[in-house]
Amino acid sequence: MKRNAIYGLCAAAMLMTGLAGCGQQGSQAEYIGIDAAKAIALESAGVSEANASFSTAGLDKQNGMDFYAVDFTANGQSYEYDIDAVTGVVISSVTPQSGNEQVTAGAEASATPAPQTTPVATPAASTPDTANTGAQQNGSTQASAGITESKAKEIALADAGLSSSQVTFIKSKLDWDDGRQVYDVEFYTSDYKEYDYEIDASTGKIISYDYDADSYTPPATSSGNAITADEAKQIALAEVPGATTSDIYEFELDRDDGRLEYEGTIYYGGVEYEFTIDGYSGAIRGWEVDRNGR
Repeated sequence: MKRNAIYGLCAAAMLMTGLAGCGQQGSQAEYIGIDAAKAIALESAGVSEANASFSTAGLDKQNGMDFYAVDFTANGQSYEYDIDAVTGVVISSVTPQSGNEQVTAGAEASATPAPQTTPVATPAASTPDTANTGAQQNGSTQASAGITESKAKEIALADAGLSSSQVTFIKSKLDWDDGRQVYDVEFYTSDYKEYDYEIDASTGKIISYDYDADSYTPPATSSGNAITADEAKQIALAEVPGATTSDIYEFELDRDDGRLEYEGTIYYGGVEYEFTIDGYSGAIRGWEVDRNGR
């Protein structure tokens, strides 16, 4: 969540209204607490706690201001809130309804969350992380002179060989990376295999993706005999047509929670592939592609 551009605005507005300011300092005893911050975020979003899955919830500080960063998903949609640690005011929010970051400037210092109609702060043109966040077209974010958010989702699903009915989206948002606009698209399947894509917002090219099968466990019918290092290498190379063992420049045997696995990196055709292979079944547990190369 790109929060840096908003805090100067919030502090200036608080000073103009004569309030203590969104950068108000207080002792730990004056803080509302993380549970209260979660409750405020959920109430503002209109989401029940039973339907929410929190990915981030903790105390943070920016430009001298203490706030709670509360991020969660509900019904496949992402919500991000920054809440003043002392007053409980919603400083900023990103919700599926708003699409863009909403900033509360000059709000009364109370524990009442800011309504969703809070004006959207206009960032300075010189701030690349928040400039040109895109317009809404038919409910889908549109990159400046580029593809839509819906198209980015289609590209990611096609690459993964999945349909929208087979996945739950964790995140799909327009962002900036090294001075260019990209879409961050994350989703998982019913067996909790997670996919994370970064897609160029102008061209639709997949810059990188990460596949992580954290839920995977070796089949109960496994013989218990470990595969060899050469067998693991061939399994990985089969995913990169044309690559040979000479293109593997990192490779090692490791254990993760007592589970034997092979980890390595293939560099071929200007693309870097990182892999993790189960040491018993030979299943690919992790696969990451970086088309920026080394």
